[in-house]
Amino acid sequence: MSKKKKFYVVWKGKKTGVYTSWDTCKKQISGFEGAQYKAFSDEEEAKKAFTKKYDDYKGLDTKKVKLSKDELQKIGIPLLESISVDAACAGNPGVLEYRGVDTKTKKQIFIQGPFKEGTNNIGEFLALVHALALLKKKKMTTYPIYSDSRIAMSWVKKKQCRTNIVFTEKNKELLDLIKRAEQWLKENAITNPILKWETKAWGEIPADFGRK
Repeated sequence: MSKKKKFYVVWKGKKTGVYTSWDTCKKQISGFEGAQYKAFSDEEEAKKAFTKKYDDYKGLDTKKVKLSKDELQKIGIPLLESISVDAACAGNPGVLEYRGVDTKTKKQIFIQGPFKEGTNNIGEFLALVHALALLKKKKMTTYPIYSDSRIAMSWVKKKQCRTNIVFTEKNKELLDLIKRAEQWLKENAITNPILKWETKAWGEIPADFGRK
């Protein structure tokens, strides 16, 4: 997918307006005390924002790319008969949790944590392995699993949690879990499809903790 063009609104600057390049926008705000500006992914939305106040958009994610109808059609819709997994981490490293839910109903199937001094990527990895092990135990070896983390998906494929986190006594429990997960991956063939959750098209993954 090609890189989407951005549009820049300057409410307060040397010259206000809607600009189509960051360089032009930067000239209007550089050295201007109290400059108010924001980037948008959509031109019409940027023009609309310029007629309003900066405070109306302060703190909002206005750079979120809106997909075209063709792009949405190409991505399609998620398989509702599946498990979705996600992780949440307060800090980096920080307090980590991960869980899996029924994609269709959002009913929680499993949750683990809190674990000390973890990372989001570790949680995403462990959540995938947890889902794989659970489905194998239930003999549901072709049931799909969704994750929104390409990193975790690649770690599972490589059968190794490639984190560079420093392990201490505080996160020993987490290290033990990682070792068990890696061992499980080495001893078991992966037959469940692990699919990428397309957040831009479908919104947040159903397993999201809602803490963003």
